[in-house]
Amino acid sequence: MNRKPNVAVVGATGAVGVEMIETLEKRNFPVGTLTLLASARSVGKKMKFRGTEIAVQELTADSFKGIDIALFSAGGGISREFAPAAVRAGCVVVDNSSAFRMDDTVPLVVPEINPEDVKKHQGIIANPNCTTAITLMALYPLHQAFQVKRIFASSYQAVSGTGAKAIEELQRQVGEITAGRPVTKEVYPHQIAFNVLPHVDSFLDTGYTKEEMKMQNEGRKIMHHPGFLASVTCVRVPVYRAHSIAVSAEFVKPVTLEAARAALAAAPGLDVVDAPEKKEYPLPLNVSGRYNCQVGRLRLDCALENGLCFWVAGDQLLKGAALNAVQIAEELLK
Repeated sequence: MNRKPNVAVVGATGAVGVEMIETLEKRNFPVGTLTLLASARSVGKKMKFRGTEIAVQELTADSFKGIDIALFSAGGGISREFAPAAVRAGCVVVDNSSAFRMDDTVPLVVPEINPEDVKKHQGIIANPNCTTAITLMALYPLHQAFQVKRIFASSYQAVSGTGAKAIEELQRQVGEITAGRPVTKEVYPHQIAFNVLPHVDSFLDTGYTKEEMKMQNEGRKIMHHPGFLASVTCVRVPVYRAHSIAVSAEFVKPVTLEAARAALAAAPGLDVVDAPEKKEYPLPLNVSGRYNCQVGRLRLDCALENGLCFWVAGDQLLKGAALNAVQIAEELLK
């Protein structure tokens, strides 16, 4: 591609779509033309890109003529319906939904971990689940050093992972509670303000949720590690933005804190914030709006052999979604 690629953002008005547009601008991605696509109700809405206003157009099967790269973030149903049409039009799709992640013909990519998989695409490249991506940013460098067998993890997931309406719900409920009014619920089955919900995504027959199994299934594919095991509890917390995950990982090789720290310090896209004596550790507030994830609370696991505990936090709208998608598009240009 000698010229600047023409780029489309599908789901441009959603929480992730907005971040995608901003990330393309901030990272100086060489965009020829930018086309913004969304459902009929958003048509005509103006969004800023590099100082000019671009009107949102309705997403149809014919939207992709002349488009080189399409960043999709409009949910699995939309991706399944329109991504094949985009590919037929000669476009490469970077899809942020779960629609194609486990498809054998579709690479599932975190550019800091498996950028070479981008080359294997047949028109579609999948972005991983946000919690999985953030966890692997810290787990993969440790896997390279010590060979991970399994992890036990709990996630602390921000409401923005559900979308813009969930952010409004948390704001509204905080206002209702402080004003002494009854709490209203629309997005979540229970009050989210001043509460935590051990329920992210839909439940499977095993009692795990889909979200909880994504860590194992997607982790295996991204790390090229078919034997990887992950037992996860995903929890929605009253945080606006950025996910955190507490991980206990068990490795094949003996772990030392010194070697673990060195592996993490050398990892791209990751900052070690680990000085508990100064009360310094990763916080969702501190990683909000940042490209890099943070890892801290490093300690040898007292219940596992060759085990290490750590706490990792990252902005799930960025590394967990928009930033990762744009980084994949950057790999496509290489």
